[in-house]
Amino acid sequence: MKAVPKVNMDGLYLDVELVDDSFLGVVPFYDPPERTEEIEPEAAGYIVGVPVPQGLFRPRFDLEAWNKDNSLEPTAYWTEDMTKKEIEQLMEPEDVITSDRVLAAESVRRELEVLELKQQNTTLGAQVVAQELLIRDLSTQYEALGKSMVALELKLLDVTNRGGGDE
Repeated sequence: MKAVPKVNMDGLYLDVELVDDSFLGVVPFYDPPERTEEIEPEAAGYIVGVPVPQGLFRPRFDLEAWNKDNSLEPTAYWTEDMTKKEIEQLMEPEDVITSDRVLAAESVRRELEVLELKQQNTTLGAQVVAQELLIRDLSTQYEALGKSMVALELKLLDVTNRGGGDE
């Protein structure tokens, strides 16, 4: 058994198919029918018994050329489906994430967390100061009310003592 390429109807490489070692040529494969009715199956692609040459990024098998004349070198029917520009883009080095960049990003994230916590701390501090001022104001009012109450009680005693002696 050997693995041979499986291509779609446009000749683009899809997958591999296991076939007998003696297999050579191109034969269609079919998708399973969707209905149970007896209909003529349509080819979904081809199983190609021609090895794919090395170095192709997106191999395409030229089915038309094969059907017209299959006397050429078998691998000559395989072509590159990608443009030079697409291949160059594939070959460009990806932006590598280094440990320095990861550490820098983590450092920035931590600094932002610290700033947010400082901001929350400032807000909470302002709320605490406002509550302390309110408590101090209420305490002052309480003392003033207490003094007023004492003064009123003294007046009441004085009035009672004056009025009590007359009776």
